[in-house]
Amino acid sequence: MIDGHVHLERGPLTKEYALEFVKEAVNKGIDDLQILDHTHRFKEFEEMYEPMKKIGGGQKKWLDNDFRSTLDEYYELIREMKQLDLPIKVTYGLEVCFQISYLPFLRDIFSRNHFDFLVGSVHAVNNIAYDSSWSVEELWTKYPVDYIYTKYFEESFALIESDLFTQIGHPDTIKMFGYRPSFDVLPYYDRLAKLANKHHVKLENNTGCYYRYHHPDKGLAPDVLKVFKDNGADMITVSDAHRPEDVGSYIKDIWDITMG
Repeated sequence: MIDGHVHLERGPLTKEYALEFVKEAVNKGIDDLQILDHTHRFKEFEEMYEPMKKIGGGQKKWLDNDFRSTLDEYYELIREMKQLDLPIKVTYGLEVCFQISYLPFLRDIFSRNHFDFLVGSVHAVNNIAYDSSWSVEELWTKYPVDYIYTKYFEESFALIESDLFTQIGHPDTIKMFGYRPSFDVLPYYDRLAKLANKHHVKLENNTGCYYRYHHPDKGLAPDVLKVFKDNGADMITVSDAHRPEDVGSYIKDIWDITMG
């Protein structure tokens, strides 16, 4: 089994901390682990988040406490980890907070920095995160739901078409607070799956919303999962763990329905 998306962000970039994730993966029956961190951990990406900081409030406080590491520090950790004889396959990447306006910026950075994989995720609409504690007040009750979903899908399509990424993060986490547009989202997910096939990008079945935010769906919404499977999309199971103990969470529960 694979857990294709686990974060180091709550701890140091040290071999000892990374090995806690590997140990838990082994305990959970995971034999393929993808370790990453958000781009908002790294100083090299801070410029990209300045428009989000300007929103103020909880979002600014969150971002003001980040950008504490450098990519060189992360590369040193990766180098150390790849020298070890580990009991499972472990690869290393980033989760990139995609914004189409910063596509040239991202292309430049990734022309000079290379990872085993890159997860692209749309985390915000109009520079406001859609899945955070401040999101209902700052986004969902200020903008029409149809507008938010439309912008989300536009950014998601552009993300795939950029050809920068090997994987798309949590493609239906926008459902988290229960807001639904007046239009049917399934044709949009059908287009997403077709684009993912064309650009050779994996789509996540992500359990994070279930155990971290108590959404009733254990992974992808059943109708979205069906659309992806009907298209023969390349999918990957992920826990979105932010702590070692969460590695592999509910992967067994979604494995057969995702990969079968």
